[in-house]
Amino acid sequence: MKRLVLLGGGHAHVHVLAGLALQPLAGWDVRLVTPYRRQIYSGMLPGWIAGHYPIEACAITLDRLASAAAVAFHPTEGQALDLAHRALHCADGSALHFDALSIDTGPVAALHALPGSAEHALPVRPIERFIEAWPRLVSRILGQCRRFHLVILGAGAAGIELAFAVQRRAATDGWSHLYITVVGADDLPLPGAPAAIRRRTARLLAQRGITWVAARRATRLDATAIHFEQGDALAFDACVASTGAAAPTWPGASGLLTDARGFVRVRSTLQSVSHPHVFAAGDVAAYAHERPKSGVFAVRAGPVLARNLRAWCEARALARWTPQARALYLISTGDKHAMATWGGWSWSGRWVWHWKDRIDRQFMRRFDNPGSPGL
Repeated sequence: MKRLVLLGGGHAHVHVLAGLALQPLAGWDVRLVTPYRRQIYSGMLPGWIAGHYPIEACAITLDRLASAAAVAFHPTEGQALDLAHRALHCADGSALHFDALSIDTGPVAALHALPGSAEHALPVRPIERFIEAWPRLVSRILGQCRRFHLVILGAGAAGIELAFAVQRRAATDGWSHLYITVVGADDLPLPGAPAAIRRRTARLLAQRGITWVAARRATRLDATAIHFEQGDALAFDACVASTGAAAPTWPGASGLLTDARGFVRVRSTLQSVSHPHVFAAGDVAAYAHERPKSGVFAVRAGPVLARNLRAWCEARALARWTPQARALYLISTGDKHAMATWGGWSWSGRWVWHWKDRIDRQFMRRFDNPGSPGL
């Protein structure tokens, strides 16, 4: 029997599992390899921090979904690929041989070029580790009577949503001694967003009492401060790093063709450019038509990946996919208020948050009943 290995439990592989729950892949042994038994939907993580959702509402149970799809679940991390022998070497010491491999492991925190960050910053990714560390950070905040200074390094959508969510939680739970600072390399937060929404975000940060430190590039961290290329160091009691996505080192080390940043280069069929029996999607992939690292494109790639993996295993023609040029971005601002961007257009208000909430809940409901025809 041939074997398909799904490496990683990202948004695209959730669609693959849902499709297999509806229609198993005849003649193939399918395995899911991921260290986490659930996948946290990143779009709802700020809502959990702010107190709008329990963590269970933000999680897709991967082991349950795999079971419904008759996919064997391996709770371990893939660490190396031997492409010559078609083997995946795992952290638990096992080696899984495969005829086809699909990679959806997501990125790693982009901290390798920032000395001291591994020791002195809490990265947002991997999300499960952040969730595990969050209660300890809350305990530190509550255990300190004097001013507690939390610095969020990175002013992209994830960092901005996190800042607003923490501020909302602080206001709700009475953490009056918590002071939040967001540090970005640009003059305004949300690089790449329309200018109007960037200015609106800067104003909203000020209205919420969140300090915005602009145009500062960090060079290193120590236990109590961030140091910059220019200007004085910024002291902190805790630092959360949301500095964007970096590629893991093992794809390039294995011999897979990668882009200059180390992400797996794929064709429009989501096949590796160098090894057509290897597929990749989500943030770990460098698409034929370059797009930003965003969960939006991972979700959109999911149905295409599911169809093409099945087609490859059944020796049928594969479909080509071009990600949409524009994507809808919905950015929550803490107190059931949100901003939206579409190309050069932008909106904000409570109605945007309710729109986002409805989209997020509908997405999660799709995976509540594996094998349901509604998928």
